[in-house]
Amino acid sequence: MRVVAQGTFDLVHPGHVHYLREAAAMGDELVVIVARRTNVDHKERPICPATQRRDVVDALEPVDRAILGHESDIFVPIEELEPDVIALGHDQHHDEEAILAELDRRGIDCELRRASGTEPGEDELYSTRKIVDRIIDRRG
Repeated sequence: MRVVAQGTFDLVHPGHVHYLREAAAMGDELVVIVARRTNVDHKERPICPATQRRDVVDALEPVDRAILGHESDIFVPIEELEPDVIALGHDQHHDEEAILAELDRRGIDCELRRASGTEPGEDELYSTRKIVDRIIDRRG
C-alpha cells in the first residue's frame, strides 16, 4: 500500500519526524511530496530551497522516497503516484472535504487519514516559526 505525505519541511523538527513515522505505518511505502515555495501561501515562504528540503526529508528513516511538488498544481504528483492513502499532518491546514472532492473529480481513488499530534518535550520546538523566532531572539 502506497502512502503519500506532503509538507513544506522547512527546518525539519521532531514534529515532522512524528508525522512521517505515523504516515509510514499506514502502508508499505511512503512517498513524501515536498512543497515548492510557489505553493506555500498559508504561512511564511520557506527559508531553505526546495531541493535542500527534499534531500533532508529523503534522508529520514521512515521515508522511502521524497519528491518535489508540482510548480502550480499540487494534485499532479498525486495523479502520478496513485497512492492508496494520503496522510495529513494533525495540524495541516487542508480542507479534507475539498481534497476529497478534487480527488473524486480527477478519478483518484484513495483514502485520507490524519496523523496524530505529539507534544514537544520541555524546551523543544515543533514549529519552524517558533524555531526561527527563538533564533532571532537569541542571536538577533
